[in-house]
Amino acid sequence: MASESLFPPETIAQYTAAGYWPNTTICSYLDAAARRYPHKTAIVDPFGRLTYAELVRLVDRLALAFLDMGLGPGDVVSFQLPNWHQFVVIQYALSRIGAVGNPLIPIYRQRELRFMLRLAEAKVMIIPHTFRGFDYTAMMRELRPELPSLERIYVIGKDVPDDMLSFDALLTTPWEEKGDVAALHARQVNPNALAEIIFTSGTTGEPKGVMHTHNTILCPVLSLIERLRLTADEVVLMASTFGHQTGYLYGVHMPTVLGGTGVYMDVWDAARAVELIAAEGVTWTMGATPFLSDLTYAPNLTPQHVQTLRIFLCAGAAIPRQLVIDGRQRLGCAVLAGWGMTENALVTVNRVEDPPEKVFGTDGCCLRGMAVQVVDEAGRPLPPGQEGELLCRGPQHFAGYYQRPQITAESWTADGWFKTGDRAVLDADGYIRISGRSKDIIIRGGENIPVVEVENLLHKHPKVQNVAIVAMPDPRLQEKACAFVIPKPGETFTFEEMVAYLQAQQLAKQYFPERLEVVSEFPMTPSGKIQKYVLRQRIAAMIAQEQQAGQGGGEGRAAR
Repeated sequence: MASESLFPPETIAQYTAAGYWPNTTICSYLDAAARRYPHKTAIVDPFGRLTYAELVRLVDRLALAFLDMGLGPGDVVSFQLPNWHQFVVIQYALSRIGAVGNPLIPIYRQRELRFMLRLAEAKVMIIPHTFRGFDYTAMMRELRPELPSLERIYVIGKDVPDDMLSFDALLTTPWEEKGDVAALHARQVNPNALAEIIFTSGTTGEPKGVMHTHNTILCPVLSLIERLRLTADEVVLMASTFGHQTGYLYGVHMPTVLGGTGVYMDVWDAARAVELIAAEGVTWTMGATPFLSDLTYAPNLTPQHVQTLRIFLCAGAAIPRQLVIDGRQRLGCAVLAGWGMTENALVTVNRVEDPPEKVFGTDGCCLRGMAVQVVDEAGRPLPPGQEGELLCRGPQHFAGYYQRPQITAESWTADGWFKTGDRAVLDADGYIRISGRSKDIIIRGGENIPVVEVENLLHKHPKVQNVAIVAMPDPRLQEKACAFVIPKPGETFTFEEMVAYLQAQQLAKQYFPERLEVVSEFPMTPSGKIQKYVLRQRIAAMIAQEQQAGQGGGEGRAAR
């Protein structure tokens, strides 16, 4: 799969002729921006600032270093980094040589990485030494013997362990004096070859590696730019992690496609975001509903701080009506809703001119080239206003799940529609409203929780007879996870025991259930399946009663 196209010739011809696929890589936009705006700020991050001239020089340097290592088309480089400029440099350098980027979110721990790095067969891993108090070098030292494909580990920061390599030294070495920059720029990279493997949680209990090409990466960026009429004057604030497709597409790629400026936060803090918007003249930002809520009600917010802000695009969960009203008033900008997946990026987005009812009542309408339909259980299209299964198709769709041909095949209907796993209602104007999920997934502040994986872990606890994890409402994150557990006869099971056990299993902390309800039985269907919707209703009612009574939740129920 080194440089072969992942799509059949007829698909490539169709989407190219229609103008959806630009048939190039991000580096063509980088080079154009560097020629046009060499001294313009390309990136602002916790390390400082980079102009476009400085950025392209670092990208070329690292690309030559990668070639010197023997990397080329099809080789996978994994990197688990916060929203730092090094992430951008790495991804663009890989695009320059036709290698494959595998971005990983910083919250992943041994359990997730063991599976992901094995599946991707990464040759190189790039990590920070520490971030938010966690030692990534210790984790990788533990995992390395289990990863036969991994040849090198590079570490950003000081005090690089003896058994690892310094990324800082790699990036300060003048590789351009040893290599041919002109030949590097002349390399031909297939825009329909594998460019990205990005993992998403699913219902199978294992993450799935979503495969994107250069074209399917750039297509949704260009479509969003067109929908929102964005220009080179945009200053984009991105706090959503680059290891998610939101940050990857609209934080890493979109500013460069525009020739604008990216302002990056590695740790979300609403008060700091307010300061950055004011200091950098931010015009556009995007994040899940909690980001919008935190920014809207930030304690230091004044109209002067946000006078340049034009658009907040909110995706990942429904936006409460009052939040849309307050956001528009307090931030003084358009608040827009959108829906999409790792597999297809943003599929539907509001228009700037849409009335508030379309924002808090829908998740937008299709971007160019994309199509959605709502169908019944037999796959028949439903009329507007009726809820059903949401299907979609178009040029933004991924090329399949890495090394998972069967799951890939099962994800599409016979007539070429992608099964999203969401339930929705389509209105007469072509706007969708996500009404629920068929998939067993909890979305906690925009982060998918792999329910099956966590349940499988808890099933192995010696005190647990059965477990069911469901979403419970949360005013800020929209959803959190609640574990309903039936202990084995004669056993007790506490919240503290659950947390300690999951920590020992090296599960990412964000995946831990934040409430435990010990029960004697589950509501069941006649065929013996757990009725999770009943459990969701039950926990929602319990929380509502507690809030009404002014209680915060008892032992083993408090949020961590």
